[in-house]
Amino acid sequence: MKSSAAAKDVVWTIGELAERFGLETHVLRHWESEGLLAPERDAGGRRRYREPDAYRVATIIASKAAGMRLDQIGAMLGGENADRHRILDAHLADIDERIAALERSRAMALHALECRAHDIATCPGFRSHVADIVAGERRGFPQQADAHPPGQHPVGHALPAG
Repeated sequence: MKSSAAAKDVVWTIGELAERFGLETHVLRHWESEGLLAPERDAGGRRRYREPDAYRVATIIASKAAGMRLDQIGAMLGGENADRHRILDAHLADIDERIAALERSRAMALHALECRAHDIATCPGFRSHVADIVAGERRGFPQQADAHPPGQHPVGHALPAG
């Protein structure tokens, strides 16, 4: 088994590191030009990436998947950035908004899945999810999860037994 010291001595070329993460080499070069990566150079000027660089690449990929822009990622990774807290607070607020939108969308999908209305747009329960949008009071979906009363058809008719 390799020791952790030996693992830290692993060195990758740009091609090897790019392949490890399923990236094209120009992506790593771009991130370097944006100040997100600063690989060592060998005597011939070729980039050499070590374990800390691999962690930075993984962080960049995960952060981009979460919707962060490169400038935000740079602020997060940059130890001296005075705006780090402001930028991360704004990003967390954005994540919270997206989570709320996904929860609203999920509630609508669940309602539609369980609804017996032939035309979902005629179901009062389903309409309640979007009534404030129709009224011009909101641009997104309201966060509510109305369910049909037990034994009730969404348009007020009893469900057939069985």
